[in-house]
Amino acid sequence: MLWCATCSSGTAGAFSIPERLVYDLTWTGIKAGTATLQVMDDGDSMRVVSTANSADWISVFYRVEDRVETVLAKGKSQIFMAQPKNYRLRIREGRHRRDKEIVFDHEKKKAVFINHLDAEKKEFTIHKNVFDPLSVLYYVRTLKLEVGKPVFVDLFDSKKLWNVEVQVLRKERISSVMGDVNTIVIKPLMKSEGIFNRKGDLYIWLTDDEKRVPVRMQTKVAVGSITATLVSITY
Repeated sequence: MLWCATCSSGTAGAFSIPERLVYDLTWTGIKAGTATLQVMDDGDSMRVVSTANSADWISVFYRVEDRVETVLAKGKSQIFMAQPKNYRLRIREGRHRRDKEIVFDHEKKKAVFINHLDAEKKEFTIHKNVFDPLSVLYYVRTLKLEVGKPVFVDLFDSKKLWNVEVQVLRKERISSVMGDVNTIVIKPLMKSEGIFNRKGDLYIWLTDDEKRVPVRMQTKVAVGSITATLVSITY
């Protein structure tokens, strides 16, 4: 088992590699699908994969097949254990389709955005400490989080460099597959895609310990809200 941590003095601790998290997705209290978050060791790289798939009954009228993947080069970042190299998002949510990719060249401080559906390709300027919308979650998990003190992270998405505020809202004790756990609730102020097309704020419950495991996530969708509840964790 490998362990990941930043070199920053503000780290919370570490998360495991490999790690596989499985979630039940519920829509207004009814199971609507399954999602996974997985981080794997690839030698000189680490790979993070997120998937979401709708349940059979909801696929009849609103099929969801999402896959988001990012590959990060180890030992290249000044603030994290790995640096994004390639980010690919492929989603199908009802009639909504997206297939986009970001190729990072941190040495040249460039990111190439590719829209595979529209044959669009553009180059943008970035800096070395930039994340993509998936790897940013793992970076935030390593930070020291204090209620009332937001943290800010730079990420590149949707052809733009964003300085994202992550609000640290409160501490809350909840029941989970890990038992009753103390959590810290965060609210990233970002607009990114995947795991159902969001229409409102995203809330994430992280365990208030050195692992910062996301045991619950919740967001509004076009109708109602989606809650992702952790049902399985494998280290």
